[in-house]
Amino acid sequence: MKRLTEFDQLADPTFSRAVIDWQRSHGRHSLPWQNTTDAYRVWLSEIMLQQTQVAAVLGYYARFLERFPTVQALAEAPAEDVMAHWSGLGYYTRARNLHACAKRVVADYDGVFPSDPARLADLPGIGRSTAAAIAAFSSGVRAAIMDGNVKRVFARVFGIDAYPGMKPVEDALWRRAEALLPEVANNPGAIESYTQGLMDLGATLCTRSRPDCGRCPLQARCVAFATGRTAELPVRKPKKTTPEKRTAMLVLIDRGEVLLEQRPQTGIWGGLLSLPEVGGHAAMDGDADPVCTTDIAAASRAFGTLDEVRTLTPLMHGFTHYKLHIAPFAVTLATRGAQGAGHVWWKLDAIGDAPLPAPVKKLLLDLARPNLFS
Repeated sequence: MKRLTEFDQLADPTFSRAVIDWQRSHGRHSLPWQNTTDAYRVWLSEIMLQQTQVAAVLGYYARFLERFPTVQALAEAPAEDVMAHWSGLGYYTRARNLHACAKRVVADYDGVFPSDPARLADLPGIGRSTAAAIAAFSSGVRAAIMDGNVKRVFARVFGIDAYPGMKPVEDALWRRAEALLPEVANNPGAIESYTQGLMDLGATLCTRSRPDCGRCPLQARCVAFATGRTAELPVRKPKKTTPEKRTAMLVLIDRGEVLLEQRPQTGIWGGLLSLPEVGGHAAMDGDADPVCTTDIAAASRAFGTLDEVRTLTPLMHGFTHYKLHIAPFAVTLATRGAQGAGHVWWKLDAIGDAPLPAPVKKLLLDLARPNLFS
């Protein structure tokens, strides 16, 4: 008797059939990056959708394509232009990798994305799952995806009682994903419908909170539903205390312009413009005195002769790994000093066009209201 391999034991054609049938009848079909085999558009959408909801991506996707309609146009664009069109979408490493990837595709593949998932995964910013999705949607390649939505669906359906981010658990999920792929012979569009179906299930029915189990095509086989554990699965990542940091920002105003500083290409907000900071992102210390107006005045003198320093309303911004408390200070100058390297004066009434981090842009848009500094 032939001994079944793990792959044979995990394989189940009825699983993919249920997903495909549901997607074709009830899945999403009208998103702007669907119904196309243009690998550039598919790739752009997949990168934008990493850790970002569809509703937030829609406007950015349209504006990005209008400015950079082809991978060649993106590759040839200045970095600051790319960052400006990404500003506010967050996770800015994606934008830097996007630009680098476009240049690689043009230089190494004459502007045509490869269809091989392994070659796609070798490009900047494209991991294994994203490569599989691009290959599936643009070329119909049979490759497994494993994003956050798919992990949640699998964890619930198969009753996986361990945190999916752990390496052994994730490896096991990948093996299952490979085994469950549909056959594509004599089944046109199967891999596209299956891949989209898994994404749609996780995004619209098998959501983290209040999943709509009554409409799920996998309900009959779902371990989490059968055992009343949909609220417990997938197992959440063990909690760690979120570090808190603080910084002070200089809002230097002169003749209707604000001074912006170019941030380093790597690190938080890499490649964007921002406000000059005092003290960097320092760890919060209950015994440490906060930055005061005297410190701000001293730091501001490097940029000119001071007229007035005012404390603005503090704000907080959450990153993946820490919370940043921002103390902004409005500084008006009597006379402007020499412009240092890495600094630029930007008109306040055009601040919406600047490539800025979201909290800084919101702060400056509020400050740019008419008559605030008149």
